Amino acid sequence: MPPIALPHDAKAGPTKSEVRAVVGSKLALGPDDHFAEVGSCTGAVTIDAAQRAGRVTALERKPERLETTEKNLAANEASVRADVELRNAEAPEGLPDDADALFLGGSRNFEEVLDHAVETEIDRVVMNVSRLEVAGRATEAFRERDLLEEVVQFQVSHGYELAGATSFNSDNPVYMLVGSATPETDENDDEIAADGGEVDR
Repeated sequence: MPPIALPHDAKAGPTKSEVRAVVGSKLALGPDDHFAEVGSCTGAVTIDAAQRAGRVTALERKPERLETTEKNLAANEASVRADVELRNAEAPEGLPDDADALFLGGSRNFEEVLDHAVETEIDRVVMNVSRLEVAGRATEAFRERDLLEEVVQFQVSHGYELAGATSFNSDNPVYMLVGSATPETDENDDEIAADGGEVDR
């Protein structure tokens, strides 16, 4: 996918490109997917998703940030393939009921958002957290709802020249929670159904 342009600032900073790459790999969006995002801010994740998914619904509760998302989305119009809807709304009230994948870029109302994910059986759920204490609460919330598949902690460092050599500045660590609200199907059930048999429940 082509790199995205973010000429407009939301005064909150975009999700770093390296972090977006990991988010994208976990969401594994395809052209038939409906992607939902909570907290679009600069629109960095929105635009990345719009280059891959068929539909994107992005929520942002702050009007000025939603305007920034809209401007940055327009700056990347040539690479956007999805039908994108931007909503000035709180989550979970503003979330669609038919999303295939969900990204939470912040921790506001995250437990209610996870409840919505369970109720609507969203297939892929990714949440980014920068604070350790919130990461702990989020991990428990994922576990309590039988969502949790993995927790990933990673940190990116960027090199800079120092006295004719290379040193590094480290970004803040990111805690990423990955899960699914899609009920698992027993492989034996699939095999029985394929053979035309009945499955006891």
